Amino acid sequence: MSDLHHSPEQKHELDLVYGLEDRPKPLIAFFAAFQHLLAIIVPIVTPGLLICLALGVSKEDTNMILSMSLVISGIATFLQSKKVGPFGAGLLIVQGTSFNFIGPIIGVGSAMVAAGTPVESVMAAIFGVVIAGSFIEMGVSQILPWIKRLITPLVTGIVVLLIGLTLIKVGLTSMGGGYAAMKDGTFANADNLIMSCTVLALIILLNRIKVVWIKSSAILIALVAGYILAGFMGYLDFSGVKDAPLVQIPTPMHFGLSFSWSLFIPMAFIYLVTSLEAIGDITATSKLSNQPVDGPKWMQRIKGGVLVNGANSLLAGVFNTFPSSVFAQNNGVIQLTGVASRYVGIWIAALLVILGLLPAVAGVIQAVPQAVLGGAVMVMFGAVAASGINILSTVNLDRRALLIIAISLGLGLGVAQVPDILAHLPELFRNIFSSGVATGGIAALILNIVLPETKK
Repeated sequence: MSDLHHSPEQKHELDLVYGLEDRPKPLIAFFAAFQHLLAIIVPIVTPGLLICLALGVSKEDTNMILSMSLVISGIATFLQSKKVGPFGAGLLIVQGTSFNFIGPIIGVGSAMVAAGTPVESVMAAIFGVVIAGSFIEMGVSQILPWIKRLITPLVTGIVVLLIGLTLIKVGLTSMGGGYAAMKDGTFANADNLIMSCTVLALIILLNRIKVVWIKSSAILIALVAGYILAGFMGYLDFSGVKDAPLVQIPTPMHFGLSFSWSLFIPMAFIYLVTSLEAIGDITATSKLSNQPVDGPKWMQRIKGGVLVNGANSLLAGVFNTFPSSVFAQNNGVIQLTGVASRYVGIWIAALLVILGLLPAVAGVIQAVPQAVLGGAVMVMFGAVAASGINILSTVNLDRRALLIIAISLGLGLGVAQVPDILAHLPELFRNIFSSGVATGGIAALILNIVLPETKK
């Protein structure tokens, strides 16, 4: 995620080794794509893995969901880079599973499981909402100027900050060993804390090293080290690989299809915010590719990019995985390597699809203990919150803005911490406000409209 406000002027052009329309030789394109893959593969599979672990999805179904996360991300990356008709920005853009939706999905899904709903039915409802919400984002792509006026950087910054802060609980739960460890009494024992803290410490140390490729793949390297440590400690579980087929055949609507209003309301709001985040990320990629960051060509790229954001989330719901969005990570890789060729994006897409069709890859990822994953997700979730702060830093923080931030964060985090405050509300309102992100976001949106801006 990145800043939504960019100067319309190109202060200077980046000295690119390969420009947007350049075609690197196959070997060079492969290595450039592989560098992007090191930076994105963990964030692509992590949301699905966390949700499946939290809801108690079977290892076989988890394997399929993780595989489809890679395949769907590959299809979206292809559309963004290649640009097919109105679909895609025509830039080196990587798209992957979004962290923004983890909180509501785990929150509502866990409540449904606790109420006795079979996990397969819960997944059917989640994917039904993923499909329904995708139409919001596709619609938004056609009315972006109006939506941008309504949902300003102040509102977006608050929502992104709330997403990050409400996910911290999920991150800490993972560091302690996850919900399974809570049930068997091993939560936050010495072994789990050693594994999670080792990964966290390694990510910090690797980010201090000045070698470019090490910094850009610090999370993956730290997780591999944590994986090896877990192996020595006897915590790797390869049962997901043992039962996996040789090739994962995409199966539409494996769980069937259902719907949940409790989940749809917060998800609908997050789809809006994710659309606006995509504007910032696509603008940043455009700037790094020495392309316009205003005017009709830029707006065409934005519309095509956000349209793929929505269309690919529709595809994700049909093929049993979670909403996807434009990733900011690849902007750092473009800046570091000087390779902005959109043809490299097609190579990245091919690698993602190939890895997704090999279930053994998802099985190996699934074998990682949740404590190892927890050390990495704390950094990722913290980065989401930091992205929200970064957006808010572009806003004039006068008394009005600070009042809106204070009330929105207070209500959003308050509901997340004390959900019983909604106990006596009608069911419809409980459904709407049960997500801290939705509560804080709706408060920010309403206050931003009704409180007059200070005249300069």
